[in-house]
Amino acid sequence: FILMLSLTLGTMITITSNHWVTAWAGLEINTLAIIPLISKSHHPRAIEAATKYFLTQATASALMLFSSMTNAWSSGQWDITQLTNPPSCLLLTAAIAIKLGLTPFHFWFPEVLQGSSLTTALLLSTAMKFPPTTILLLTSHSLNPTLLSTMAIMSIALGGWMGLNQTQTRKILAFSSISHLGWMTIIITYNPKLTLLTFYLYSLMTTSIFLSMNSTNTLKLSTLMTSWTKAPMLNTTLMLTLLSLAGLPPLTGFLPKWLIIQELTKQEMTTTATIISMLSLLGLFFYLRLTYCSTITLPPNSPNKMKQWSIKKPVNTLTPTL
Repeated sequence: FILMLSLTLGTMITITSNHWVTAWAGLEINTLAIIPLISKSHHPRAIEAATKYFLTQATASALMLFSSMTNAWSSGQWDITQLTNPPSCLLLTAAIAIKLGLTPFHFWFPEVLQGSSLTTALLLSTAMKFPPTTILLLTSHSLNPTLLSTMAIMSIALGGWMGLNQTQTRKILAFSSISHLGWMTIIITYNPKLTLLTFYLYSLMTTSIFLSMNSTNTLKLSTLMTSWTKAPMLNTTLMLTLLSLAGLPPLTGFLPKWLIIQELTKQEMTTTATIISMLSLLGLFFYLRLTYCSTITLPPNSPNKMKQWSIKKPVNTLTPTL
């Protein structure tokens, strides 16, 4: 209860603050509150995930504090919206990219999610992304749009490519999160309200997916294949939510992508809109694979893994001589 209260408090402090120091303090409260939740199982992988998360978030917080100090040194302003120093803008972009897990600072995110439980992974994918996204929204008018667009396209591409080769559901959803963050980042300087809409819809769909998988304890694709017999209605809902997260019309997830492509076309960024539309097909493929696995009906004890090749030892038919 104390940890969840601290998470709520840290998020509220960050999203309601106008001062850099209070925003930084809220982010630190969030980080310190989520670390015990990650390492709760005392498994070595969970301890490793908590250590990786602490190191990356501490680095990002230090960079953010340093960028705000250099901006205050040059302009005399501690207001978040008064970010005018160009080196401070670059430092803040790097800090927020590390906190969110944008490419090329994405390496920690899939590993941390893989080492966490499904409920903690849900918090890391949704609630923990909200305070950094708020800071990015407040400073979006001061940041470099070319840099943000480049990082966004790289995130969409990497989220699609890396998700193709995964069999662990948490890693697939981690790369899905990286890809959706790219969609949010690419439009943030042109239409921040559209970024918020995308984030809200992504959080809603991801929450339903994580909770569905948590109720059936689905950690791998092989487990997902046998979960249809346990809860058919839940798996049907999961299938539709996965297709919605993929952005298939006429489901809800198609709406923000359609609006983002429309806004990019209005901003005369037709090439960028075409590139991210083609790259989203990569993500669509592994969402369809997840959907296919969730609708397969297999007996719970069926061998759904490939049989490994084994070399039989030759039988010695000769009788030993005395």
